[in-house]
Amino acid sequence: MRVLHLMDSGGLYGAEQMLLTLMEQQRERGLEPHLLSAGVPDEAPKPVEEEARRRGLEVTAWRMEPRFNPGDARRILEWSHEHGTDVLHSHGYKFNVLAGMWPRRVRRAPLVATLHGYITGRVFSRGWLYTRADQLLLPRMDAVVLVSDAMRTRVPWTVARSSRTHVIENGLDVERVRSRATLEVPEEIAGFCEAHDPVLVGVGRLSAEKGFDRLIRIAARLRDRWPRIGVLIIGEGKLRASLTTLASSSGLGNDVLMPGFSDRVPAVMARTDLVCMPSHTEGLPITLLEAMAVGVPLAVTPVGEMPRVLGDGRGGAILDGADEGAMADTIAACLDQPGQRADRVRWATARLEADYSARRMAEAYRDVYAQVLGVTAERVRG
Repeated sequence: MRVLHLMDSGGLYGAEQMLLTLMEQQRERGLEPHLLSAGVPDEAPKPVEEEARRRGLEVTAWRMEPRFNPGDARRILEWSHEHGTDVLHSHGYKFNVLAGMWPRRVRRAPLVATLHGYITGRVFSRGWLYTRADQLLLPRMDAVVLVSDAMRTRVPWTVARSSRTHVIENGLDVERVRSRATLEVPEEIAGFCEAHDPVLVGVGRLSAEKGFDRLIRIAARLRDRWPRIGVLIIGEGKLRASLTTLASSSGLGNDVLMPGFSDRVPAVMARTDLVCMPSHTEGLPITLLEAMAVGVPLAVTPVGEMPRVLGDGRGGAILDGADEGAMADTIAACLDQPGQRADRVRWATARLEADYSARRMAEAYRDVYAQVLGVTAERVRG
């Protein structure tokens, strides 16, 4: 069975890592997963495309104008039919809209949409408009997958209560992540980690919902207690300039490093003291699961599925998302208590291995494909 995964992404973050892991698992089960990665004309290969090829996965880089583009969407659907696609699987609001706007007779194949999370853009921005269109078109999908049950509150109630809506939590190839944690990291990052103690790390897009501005301000509060404290933020995005300005105005300057994308996040995390996720909104981020796999302590805000996955504090520190002073106190306590950190790491490792495997995730998606095709799960094979 051939599955065409549709994605428009600029980086290699949680959703992209989850997708590549899913494709690997599908390939092992006899399916034929193929990634169609959209971009703008003349754009260089994207990180997700390069990583997919490194893993030996099939990739098509499709370049088109960065606007609402139903013509190219129609051409993609025709191309997918010519290549024998059995299921279309969208990973993001852009393809939810561009594929979902066409009726089934045009798509030819059923459309499954995984919602990895919603990024709230400013009103009437392109992202905001796509998100609103996405909400209107979700009822037309053959199946909708949410990565956490908490996301039911973010979709129309008719979708949240539909039998075609499923919750499939992200899964992780734990052994792959642990093996990648032993890799070398760029000299810039290695040098930064050696020069600072402790090192707080955040991973994700440099966008408002990740709360990296909070992380910088928290580190500034903790500097009197830890004069060599450093903040390492792995990712890229539109807030780079404002975060750089904030670091300077907070007196941290060279103590905040934002090296951009990295394809070695587990190895970077393994060299730090605390993975911090001061997010305003999340689903079930892959970064959380990767930190659990690597054995790095966690401090997270109580949003999405993060507190539940961490046993409401047994597997990581839970931050008060409304009070940065309290967040700083919690992180300070975490850094001061190595015994408690070790206990939390052990609990998180056991939880990850029991409940968040890539195998479980792939089997759940197989069941969704079977439902939209009207066949038994056993028939969803190559």
